[in-house]
Amino acid sequence: MGFPNLFTVTGPGSPSVLTNMVVSIEHHVDWITACVEHLRAAGLRTIEAQPAAVDEWVEYVNVVASFTLFPSCNSWYLGANVPGKTRVFMPLPGFPEYRAHADQVAADGYPGFTLA
Repeated sequence: MGFPNLFTVTGPGSPSVLTNMVVSIEHHVDWITACVEHLRAAGLRTIEAQPAAVDEWVEYVNVVASFTLFPSCNSWYLGANVPGKTRVFMPLPGFPEYRAHADQVAADGYPGFTLA
């Protein structure tokens, strides 16, 4: 938090490396473009994820991951490559659900984000 307008393509919390990266990148770029167009059309300049929404999403990603074997390994997926780092699963298994959720967030006016 504290970084309005910081869009990370295929970053943590997205399906990223668990998908065809080209498809994920295209989806993210399209979503970001539509978001920036929405901000401009509404006369807004910034969008920032709300802390509670971030925490809720991280928890959701980890619940979904808990149904797989991914959390049982020692991988960078969990931050295991950084000594002392809290283990949190980063990529979300399930591109179709992610895309549907992201598209719904946009359709609903970006709940979980502060637009200003």
